[in-house]
Amino acid sequence: MNSIDIFAMAFKNLWRRKVRTILTLLGVIVGTASIVVMLSLGIGMNESFKKQVSAMGSLNIITINKYYYPEIKDDSGNSYVMPQTRTLDDKLVEKLKKIDGVEAVTPLLYSYLKFVSGKYVAYAQVTGIDVSNMEAFEFKLSEGRLLNSEDTNAVVMGSSIVNYFYNPNSRSSRYWYYDQPQQPEIDVFNDKIVMTFDMSYGEIRRRDTRTRDRRNQPTEIQVVGLIEAGSDKDYSVYINIDYLKSLIKANNRATRTPGRISYGYYYGSSTKTDEYEQIWVKVKNMEDVERVLQTIKDMGYGASSLIDILRSMLDATKTIRTVLGAIGAVALFIAALGITNTMIMSIYERTKEIGVMKVIGCIVGDIRRLFLLESALIGFIGGLLGIGFSYGISYLLNRAGIQFLDIGWSMPGQQTQISIIPLWLSLAAVGFGTLVGIISGAYPAARAIRISALEAIRNE
Repeated sequence: MNSIDIFAMAFKNLWRRKVRTILTLLGVIVGTASIVVMLSLGIGMNESFKKQVSAMGSLNIITINKYYYPEIKDDSGNSYVMPQTRTLDDKLVEKLKKIDGVEAVTPLLYSYLKFVSGKYVAYAQVTGIDVSNMEAFEFKLSEGRLLNSEDTNAVVMGSSIVNYFYNPNSRSSRYWYYDQPQQPEIDVFNDKIVMTFDMSYGEIRRRDTRTRDRRNQPTEIQVVGLIEAGSDKDYSVYINIDYLKSLIKANNRATRTPGRISYGYYYGSSTKTDEYEQIWVKVKNMEDVERVLQTIKDMGYGASSLIDILRSMLDATKTIRTVLGAIGAVALFIAALGITNTMIMSIYERTKEIGVMKVIGCIVGDIRRLFLLESALIGFIGGLLGIGFSYGISYLLNRAGIQFLDIGWSMPGQQTQISIIPLWLSLAAVGFGTLVGIISGAYPAARAIRISALEAIRNE
């Protein structure tokens, strides 16, 4: 028999026993839908965790800190360790660039400066960065452009920094910090803005004239871009790191107490230009982040990544996801037993048919293919219908299940999907259902080819 004849006979045999075939299909449908829905809940949980962590920053970025707490690698029970300090400099930056999988590296130099625009002032952290790598480190802008190598006094400002501006001479804005920031009438792109290390600049005070160092002149800046509100990089002002180094050196020469500002308070402004507080490392592929992170730790530096948080969240729910998959697997196993039972019963009912096929010269391989095809069709059709049923259940869960289950996996403003069925899962479910059908039909097919033709006819 050719393949067309075998397909025709397989469909005819299944249609001849419609009730039994439909009941067997229902078992496969329920089994397929169970395992797909259970796995989709686990996938939805994973994606929700990724969205939460991604809202904090990029999963591909590793942060190396100057001050860090080393990991405890013994079982002594001592949970406290002294903080360690490592020098972060240009030599380390060059070493990091040579690590396999690293896409970009930038040192970060921090300083705390005052910004003045007309009657408004603001205090903000200024971060010096390698401007050639800003695009690699995923700076998302709401307006303007990123910095380039030709920029000196140009800055990219976080959108939140704009709301820090206030009028210090206004009685109504004196306690703005404790209530709500005022919305100053400032166009950061067009208005004149200066920044300075002198914290008394631009304010009328009676007793602080002695704290002002007139040798430290303010620097006019140009805002060329605004960082998207809500971004993890939104609360700082970014500037060319080489230009910030020159400003710090000038401030150190002009100030009697470098690193300190008006009123005697130290705001973390760096006084060294050959060392950095942090270094960012961008890894090209997320799969390599943990390897690169461990390489940096083995070098003796304190490094961290959001991938650590994600991994801990996934580890905490690993048992839940395993149980969900096991429940679906049990349902599909029961469906496989149903296919096997159906095919065995079919053999008993078609014993004479098998004998006749052998007598007229049908080869044994065709008989095996016929029964395997019938069981495979049950698995394939059941898998297809099961996928359709799964999408329906997933839709209901995403529409009504969130409120019913009171699941809080999402961040505010994010759309939550507690059940996600990707295309690969749908294709895998259909393929797996077909494979289960073939495996379930293997024993009945082997039993069918062992039946003696004469005994089969005599038995009838």
